[in-house]
Amino acid sequence: MNRPFELFRPVLFALGLAAALIAPLLIHGQVHAQATGCRAGELCIDLNPRNFKPMPIAIVDFTGDGQAPQISQIISSNLKRSGVFEPLDPARFPERSLGFDAVPNFAAWSAIGAQAIVTGRVVRDGARMAVEYRLWDATTGKQVVGQKHAIDPASWRRLGHLASDAVYERMTGETGFFDTRVVFVDESGPKEKRKKRLAIMDQDGANFRAISSGSEMLLTPRFSPRGDRVTFMALEDAGRANVQVLELGSGRRSVVGNGNTTAFAPRFSPNGSQVVMSVETNGNTNLALADVGSGSVRALTNGSAIDTSPSYSPDGSQIVFESDRGGGQQIYVMGADGSGARRISFGEGRYSTPVWSPKGDYIAFTRQKGNTFAIGIMKPDGSGERILTEGYHNEGPSWAPNGRYVMFFRDSGAGPKIYMVDVNGRVDVPIPTPSFASDPAWSPLLSAK
Repeated sequence: MNRPFELFRPVLFALGLAAALIAPLLIHGQVHAQATGCRAGELCIDLNPRNFKPMPIAIVDFTGDGQAPQISQIISSNLKRSGVFEPLDPARFPERSLGFDAVPNFAAWSAIGAQAIVTGRVVRDGARMAVEYRLWDATTGKQVVGQKHAIDPASWRRLGHLASDAVYERMTGETGFFDTRVVFVDESGPKEKRKKRLAIMDQDGANFRAISSGSEMLLTPRFSPRGDRVTFMALEDAGRANVQVLELGSGRRSVVGNGNTTAFAPRFSPNGSQVVMSVETNGNTNLALADVGSGSVRALTNGSAIDTSPSYSPDGSQIVFESDRGGGQQIYVMGADGSGARRISFGEGRYSTPVWSPKGDYIAFTRQKGNTFAIGIMKPDGSGERILTEGYHNEGPSWAPNGRYVMFFRDSGAGPKIYMVDVNGRVDVPIPTPSFASDPAWSPLLSAK
């Protein structure tokens, strides 16, 4: 392969493939540590058993104003998609409607297999819309969660996501991931001439909104740690790429660095003040760190190899990246200052697009072996490699903020679509989008801002 193509391999590869107020009402019980499993007599879910089975749960239609039934349906869909719960068919419910203050007939619910029951209502809270809900243990008849969330009515769907997070967190001991958004590349038109634009949506595919016109080629979007900005690569007509930052609130865009060099594969630092990226200079592609405010750029690597796809560890002390410095695409980890680079991938095939888990325990990656593309994870030292999903074409992993799910895109031939898997390999589900979609990137929890 000739050197000019190699220099722009990451850019060309991307082009060919293409990422409130919460007020507790009442909480009973304590969240257990997942590593120790569930305590005797406590309603909870241990995510780790080999023969795991989702918990049967009943989501009773909420009562009250406006979108009450839709909110309960959002909760049911979220919990189902997580692979942790199995919502029961409402046609089997012994009680089709339950007032917020009503106590369920636990014997009747247990008889249909329900282990947990969620009831609730939607009310007005001044100028805001609020959801109040309870999670019941169908076996003991005890309430284990009771909460209230209130937000702007225009964002009413978030009430379902907030409630889903609360149920998931209480039952698993893990942070939820439903109150999040995804930025990605929306693709439309014929395969030979696809129109690509940046878009944003809720993690379940709702509230789709384009954030670029499609008149220019914008790729590899990545959220800032606060979720209020997106960095991405913009490809100019002349073939040169630069890295930009978009402020989602104002729509303001700015170029990172001096804009006079080819730059791509950006990702924010954990504090959001810097962007690490690949920069092509004098025929070499290395990693560099750019200050978003001042525009100053500092080289992190300096060699003849192609170093790209950098991603910080959660504490900001290390960077994982892909490089062909050893003769083929592999994954390396180095200090945040560029020191001590060491290879961590040693399996068969080519490894690319590494991204560090928000929990710091795993690194997700793409592995190409022959005509098969797999999404996998490994520990930061390279041990414990595990393939989560494998097929004709899977690419571009992105972590949920709780570090238990990975979103990616899959192209089986017709066009790319977004999917989600979990770290145990039990979940592999599509995420709906209006058209073809690639390169997803998950936001932090909106409620954590």
